[in-house]
Amino acid sequence: MVGITKINHRIIQEPALNIVLYQPEIPANTGNIARLCGAARIRLHLVHPLGFRVDDKHLKRAGLDYWREVDIRHHESFEAFLNHREKTDSGLGVLSKIAAFSKNAVPDYARAEVKKGDYLLFGQETRGLPPHIRERYPCFRIPIWGRIRSLNLSTAAGIVVYHYLHQMGYF
Repeated sequence: MVGITKINHRIIQEPALNIVLYQPEIPANTGNIARLCGAARIRLHLVHPLGFRVDDKHLKRAGLDYWREVDIRHHESFEAFLNHREKTDSGLGVLSKIAAFSKNAVPDYARAEVKKGDYLLFGQETRGLPPHIRERYPCFRIPIWGRIRSLNLSTAAGIVVYHYLHQMGYF
């Protein structure tokens, strides 16, 4: 993976949740989500290829000086991410779920049953998740009214992360 800068970062042994960004394109969104992950003590997974370099100034600026507080994992492909998840699950003796988010999904995100260690999967900012992934995992949406087509990726991640953390009793 070209352009990955090694940063000493936090390792979270048993994160409440995991955010997975599938081939994110906009560095500022990824930086904002990284900051969210640091604040909420959840793990961030980046599925490559990325639409930017991890040393991009916009990515670093959006994450501010919190990068050391983020448990971040890079995966060369979606299949590599799935292999990592399977290995992690078997090591912990658990079976995590993947909940995907799409503006085209029918069920509301509040209907998803999310538990500790599950993965929240978000697609690319301009295209979302590819059909083969949407068909494989349950997809949920955040309701939007009016003429607005979609929410910013980092806004969507923040909405669902804090909803599920509250639902699981973390605050």
